[in-house]
Amino acid sequence: MAYLSDIEIAQATPMKPITEIAARAAIDERYVEQYGRYKAKVDYALLNESERKNGKLILVTAITPTPAGEGKTTTTIGLVDGLSRIGKRTVVALREPSLGPVFGVKGGAAGGGYAQVVPMEDINLHFTGDFHAIGAANNLLAAMLDNHIYQGNALGIDPRRITWRRCVDMNDRQLRFVTDGLGGRVNGVPREDGFDITVASEIMAVFCLASNIDDLKARLSRIVVAYTYDERPVTAGQLGAVGAMAALLKDALKPNLVQTLEGTPAFVHGGPFANIAHGCNSVIATRMAMKLGDYTVTEAGFGADLGAEKFLDIKCRAAGLNPDAVVMVATVRALKMHGGLAKTELGTENLGALEAGIPNLLRHVSNITTVYKLPCVVAVNRFPTDTDAEIELVIRKCRDLGVNVVLSTVWADGGRGGEALAREVVALCEEKNDFSFSYELDTTIEEKIEAVAKRVYRADGVTFTPAAKKQIATLTSLGYDKLPVCMAKTQYSFSDDPAKLGAPEGFTVTVRNVKVSAGAGFIVVLTGDIMTMPGLPKVPAAEKIDVDSTGKISGLF
Repeated sequence: MAYLSDIEIAQATPMKPITEIAARAAIDERYVEQYGRYKAKVDYALLNESERKNGKLILVTAITPTPAGEGKTTTTIGLVDGLSRIGKRTVVALREPSLGPVFGVKGGAAGGGYAQVVPMEDINLHFTGDFHAIGAANNLLAAMLDNHIYQGNALGIDPRRITWRRCVDMNDRQLRFVTDGLGGRVNGVPREDGFDITVASEIMAVFCLASNIDDLKARLSRIVVAYTYDERPVTAGQLGAVGAMAALLKDALKPNLVQTLEGTPAFVHGGPFANIAHGCNSVIATRMAMKLGDYTVTEAGFGADLGAEKFLDIKCRAAGLNPDAVVMVATVRALKMHGGLAKTELGTENLGALEAGIPNLLRHVSNITTVYKLPCVVAVNRFPTDTDAEIELVIRKCRDLGVNVVLSTVWADGGRGGEALAREVVALCEEKNDFSFSYELDTTIEEKIEAVAKRVYRADGVTFTPAAKKQIATLTSLGYDKLPVCMAKTQYSFSDDPAKLGAPEGFTVTVRNVKVSAGAGFIVVLTGDIMTMPGLPKVPAAEKIDVDSTGKISGLF
């Protein structure tokens, strides 16, 4: 049987005018700024002027990702359509895709099958220009920093201790480390430099955590870009860059309104990576969704040890959010990979491999219910090759933890395939919860790192390199020690070693670098070999993307 690709499904499904979607969400037309017929930005003034009570907040997260795929975004969209189908007023809040992964590995990130947000081509390519604005603000700050040094360096910035890097929204390993300012005195001051991908920029983190334009400016002003010769931090505020940066970002800060294939309102806004940054869409978009819907469904990137941990410990803490339920997405195929099977062997029943891989799911579920004390349901994306015996094994193991399992077929069936999951989520939202963080802010930087490593990753402990110890001491002396921590770690394992699949035990996490993102309001903790500028694979997804003479795009998936 031949299946349509994601882009073919999206292009074959008629979209409703965005004004109709806004009306469905009860957004007054005075707040709607149209970007063509099917996209709009919604003025953040709506948050201050709406008197509606906030609805329930549901987080969708997942097991540790594998090449077999889990379908977290697809499940999120299918769930919100399922909730709409059972009569609930629902809005979904998602991250914007980065061009780097779209052209690199993913080929698109707007859901899949019959559970997508549309127009998927626009969302995956440029969209409303938010990422370009973020990149421009980032690079304006870099230009003003280098210009300050060139024009006499009144602040006494040590060029060897510049921490601010330029950015571009593309996977380009050639730009990781560069030397610039060459060509004589008139062309700047020579120094070592580098680029990050835009979604790893602190501007992206600031953008997504800001509650309004004034908070955005306050956060921008606190960004540390360098240190002086006598080791004092230099901020964007001291360089006089904040006003111009905020001017570049003021329209981007307005959430983007689009729709699912079934016409459910969707905010797609902001997009920090979860293995580098905090992996959540913007606070403004989430709050707006909660103001408009009785149920808001959102997601956090990668596995629950990264995206969910940061959503709960960083975003919820900063924004004062209290989630009502968590959906843990898994597939039998991925669990069998965690159990040691190769991707080519996943199509046949193998209860032994499944049982060996299930502890990965159970550890993530246990973290949600015992560390964060939130109600949880497991959503299993069922594939045709999954057997009844395999499904029953997953159900039995989760039942032992007191958690229900619901089968999801949203890829093939859209919202109809998410109705059972929707009913379970509604029931969970009625339960009282005692939401807790994995650590408190008044502990030391080392103690916060150890809390995440031991309580969430289940590591035996943490090893700090001499450089990391020195950085922690410096940040503590500067008064940054009461900020939350943002762990930069491989997404492929609970540990900092991507080869350790399943639920590894007996390992320690090595912290090699610690730096402050003062504007975002967290300490970035780098473990393992984490790149802030990814590279393209041997066969980039970009090779399959094309456009015909009518402007119709193909190859996105």
